[in-house]
Amino acid sequence: MTAAATVLVVGDTGLDVMVAPDGDVVYGGDTRAQIRVTMGGAGANTATWLASQGTDVVLVSRIGDDMAGRQVLQNLKAAGVRCELAVDPSAATCCVVIMVDESGQRTMLPDHGAGAWLQPGDLRPELLETARHMHLSGYVLLDAASRDAGLAMLQAARERGLTTSVDPQSTALIDDPGAFLGWIKGIDLLLPNEDELAHLSAGHDLLDYAGAVAATAGAAGASWIDRTGTVSVAAEQVSCVDSTGAGDAFNAGLLTAWLAGAAPASALRSGVSAATKAVAGIGAIPA
Repeated sequence: MTAAATVLVVGDTGLDVMVAPDGDVVYGGDTRAQIRVTMGGAGANTATWLASQGTDVVLVSRIGDDMAGRQVLQNLKAAGVRCELAVDPSAATCCVVIMVDESGQRTMLPDHGAGAWLQPGDLRPELLETARHMHLSGYVLLDAASRDAGLAMLQAARERGLTTSVDPQSTALIDDPGAFLGWIKGIDLLLPNEDELAHLSAGHDLLDYAGAVAATAGAAGASWIDRTGTVSVAAEQVSCVDSTGAGDAFNAGLLTAWLAGAAPASALRSGVSAATKAVAGIGAIPA
């Protein structure tokens, strides 16, 4: 992809503290664990996976004026991501504690920090001039403090003719599916997992809100749904070490292929391939 086909990614960036307890957690006591600190945040995860596939990507986010923010900025640049990171003087950089069990499934304790205070002005208008697509993390919309910024950025992208995509990110945080769908109405791609798909589609036709839906279903693969029908592909066989960021990797693989003109089945396979790589190792970014 060339600079004329830049992908803008809007979403959190920060640090992931990966915790793998050695056995059951002893509440009120001590539990030995393996701990690793890596770069994370849904926006940063998707952006780094896009960059790893040769996509020209700009991450629009907000960090704190702290050591974590400076480390994240350095890591993103090293990964080939162009950064538009506003520095918030009054909030810490996003940090997420992630507990990973023996099956590779994760439980997250997120503190969005500076990311929760994203502002419409954090997206410079000139960035839209060379961009082709905007991908927005649903966390931006699910936090009331950053929602107006997310809505404004989606609107600006549509007005400039960019295609758009949104990952809902969290079934647990979508209290009102109808309200969430109203916020995203008019996007080109909705990218949910199977739980988010079921939650959002209960009582709603998702194709009234998005041009197409590309949904992941873990070991059952992934499906593309639009007005012409449904296309599904199988998952790749892999031992799941850590499921953190698998959906973000899928998004990057699918978008890279779709923006290059791939048909739905090929785009799904590209997404599944990236997700397979993600779950095979610890952490949410490319090895």
